[in-house]
Amino acid sequence: MVMSPTTALVIAVAAGLLVAITEWLHQRRTSRVARLAFGRRGSPAAWTAIALPLRSVAMAAMVWGMLMLATLDPKVDDDVTPLAASKHLLIAFDVSPSMHIEDAGPEESDQSRTVWAGKLVQGILDRLDPSTTRVSMLAFYTSSLPLFQETFDKEVIANALDGLPLYAAFEPGPTRLQEGVAAALDMARTWMPGTATLLVVSDGDTLTGAAPPRLPASIADVLVVGVGDPNRPQTVGGHASRQDSTSLKQLATRLGGLYHQGNTKHLPSDVLDGLTMIQPRLASATGLRELALLTSICGAAALALIGPALALAGMPRRRHQTMPRTGDVTA
Repeated sequence: MVMSPTTALVIAVAAGLLVAITEWLHQRRTSRVARLAFGRRGSPAAWTAIALPLRSVAMAAMVWGMLMLATLDPKVDDDVTPLAASKHLLIAFDVSPSMHIEDAGPEESDQSRTVWAGKLVQGILDRLDPSTTRVSMLAFYTSSLPLFQETFDKEVIANALDGLPLYAAFEPGPTRLQEGVAAALDMARTWMPGTATLLVVSDGDTLTGAAPPRLPASIADVLVVGVGDPNRPQTVGGHASRQDSTSLKQLATRLGGLYHQGNTKHLPSDVLDGLTMIQPRLASATGLRELALLTSICGAAALALIGPALALAGMPRRRHQTMPRTGDVTA
């Protein structure tokens, strides 16, 4: 069982307080013989005032570090990774003509919706572990077309996200968002339960009144990302087009997922960190182990060295200066 850092901190603080109380009681008991030890003033060297708080802090640091080292899994960074894919990213990508309108990206950049959408997806791909995660992608417009399945070939993915006019492969007509999502979910029905994330990228469409597609057991997370200016419409194919954020939010709600307004901003890190297909960061666990090791060493070293330091340099200088030398003593 791994102890949380907060629980270990509470125990460590309690240990530090216990040491502080013990030191304070010891100081009270020895104050009556202070003049015998330190001379007329009855006080040691000024620097020894830090001994009590230093012992308390050192004990707390050592206890916290030891508790964390005792409970953290020693196999934080395992070099042996399974060759078979255990995670999946399923992308349903809108390739309708409206996705080529240039009203997306950071302010005043005027990138096409499809190019900016590709950058949003690439930002997610950069967080994946290629040894355990495979990517499948389906393009949809008036119908749906699988582009690739269970791959992590970066060149293939980059080509698909490079703003190609894929709408030319479809019959013209209205965008069928809900049907495209349903076709994407069919690709995930044979995967292991709870191993996949569905990512829908689109500028939106009016949803039909039909029941939403049933999620297969493999889908653990659903993320709907909207691109295109939601306020200022642009003309394409003789009609005005803007991001239909309302329909995208409805789709995310029907699928039990999250909607992200991605026309100008990448997905926030806290959203990505919560997705199933994002592997836990080994660096954070490793950093916690290193911190625990450092606090243990520093705390133990302080506790071990403070005693000899007090014995060697705890006497006040005035005491040494006023003590008579052997040659000055007269019979």
